[in-house]
Amino acid sequence: MAKVKQVCEKEIAPIIEDLGYDLIEVSYQKLADGMNLIFTIDSDNGITIDDCEKVSKVIDPILDKLNPTEDQPYILSVSSPGIDRPLKTERDFKRNLEKEIELTLFKKIDGKKTFVGTLKTYDDNEITIDENNKLVTLKRKDIAQIQPVIKF
Repeated sequence: MAKVKQVCEKEIAPIIEDLGYDLIEVSYQKLADGMNLIFTIDSDNGITIDDCEKVSKVIDPILDKLNPTEDQPYILSVSSPGIDRPLKTERDFKRNLEKEIELTLFKKIDGKKTFVGTLKTYDDNEITIDENNKLVTLKRKDIAQIQPVIKF
C-alpha cells in the first residue's frame, strides 16, 4: 500500500500542481466499497466540486497508464481537505497566521491539554499563540494536533 502512495505522490503531484492545485495527501485504503485511491487537493481559493472533477478527469487516464495498484481495482476520489483540517504544511501555517487556532497536546501542560489563540509565530520546533492577550509558546513535539477555529 505504501508503494501505491509513493508512486502516486511522485508521478501525479507535479501534474496536479501544473493545474494550479496543491496535493495535500494521497491515501490508498480499504473502505466499505472496496479499495479507494484518494487525492486530497487544496488551493489558496479553496476547492469546489468542479475543481475535484477537473483534477479527476486529468489524472484518471494517467493513473490507468501508470497502474500503481498493479491491476487491482480501486475507486478514484479527488476531494478537498475541508475547512477544519489540521494544519500540517508550511503553507497551512502561513495561511493561518494571525488567525485563531486550537492546539491539542499529547499530555497536559500547566493543567491544560487544549489551547486556543491567535497564531503569532511558528517554526519547526515551536508554535506561539496569543491566548487572551498572553503569549503562549509550545513545543511542536508536544502538540498532537493543530486546527483552525471555524466560526459561522
